[in-house]
Amino acid sequence: MLDRGMRRLIDPPLDRLGRLLASRGVGADAVTLIGTVLGLMAAALIALGHSGIALLPLLASRLADGLDGAVARATAKTDFGGFLDITCDFLFYGAIPLGFVVMDPAANGAAGAFLLTSFYFNGATFLGFAILAERRGMETRARGMKSLYFTGGLLEGTETIAFFVVLCLWPDWFVPLAWGFGALCFITALSRVVLAKKVFPPG
Repeated sequence: MLDRGMRRLIDPPLDRLGRLLASRGVGADAVTLIGTVLGLMAAALIALGHSGIALLPLLASRLADGLDGAVARATAKTDFGGFLDITCDFLFYGAIPLGFVVMDPAANGAAGAFLLTSFYFNGATFLGFAILAERRGMETRARGMKSLYFTGGLLEGTETIAFFVVLCLWPDWFVPLAWGFGALCFITALSRVVLAKKVFPPG
């Protein structure tokens, strides 16, 4: 829901930094992989009970996630780069909740499983819509230039990162927050199913 406005705010400085990195020979795929490593470091720190410290690599990983696209725009976008980016994003979004489950399996296990299931369902509707949109030649730049067709929703990347930040600051609230956010993810996914029914009618 907030991604469109956030893109207008962060894209200009990211594009400047992306052009600088590209001029120094830094590739977009390398930035993607660095961001992924940082995200997994954050998940590991959370699992070890250091959720506050985990904020640093977590936020750095999301900066890298924005920069890889900026570097690609300054050089050349590739299909593999788009594939790598979305794959690493999904790994990151799964690893952070997993970190909280590992930190306290007894307390966080059920809520964490529900949250990850909601992410799985939401991700399936997102990718399924993108595949059908590509097949029909649909395009959108509402959330910046992307390798995939990005549909909006109640919860998008901005809300999810804000949610992860809140979890890192107040880990004792993981259970109610995970149940609540997971429920909103299910609503987002179901709304995308309804949209797909309208946009891709049978026949």
